[in-house]
Amino acid sequence: QVQVTESGGGLVQAGDSLRLSCSASARTSSNNAMSWFRQASGKEREFVAGIAWSGGNTVAADSVKDRFIISRNKGQSTMYLQMNDLKSEDSAVYYCAVSRKSFPSRGTEDYRYWGQGTQVTVSS
Repeated sequence: QVQVTESGGGLVQAGDSLRLSCSASARTSSNNAMSWFRQASGKEREFVAGIAWSGGNTVAADSVKDRFIISRNKGQSTMYLQMNDLKSEDSAVYYCAVSRKSFPSRGTEDYRYWGQGTQVTVSS
């Protein structure tokens, strides 16, 4: 069983930056992409950004691709999300997830392990 832990959330003002971190308790296999999802109150969980095991392939939602940067320590089970120019609509619980696939995908069904989430609140 792999435990996934997120950290770095908090309360910030619009325009500020935050960096989220994610770590897995055991080394995942070389076929495991990792991604960030978020869920705002009353809304469905949505894909934010994902990265392949190698760190060379990334994908991001249109709503964040010009502001958020996903990165990963190559060959390690750690991942980061640098969030810049935060907006009120970015407020949500952010979840880290480990995929069953080698490349990141947008569907929650492709992910095997999930963290408990970290709250990000952006005040306008």
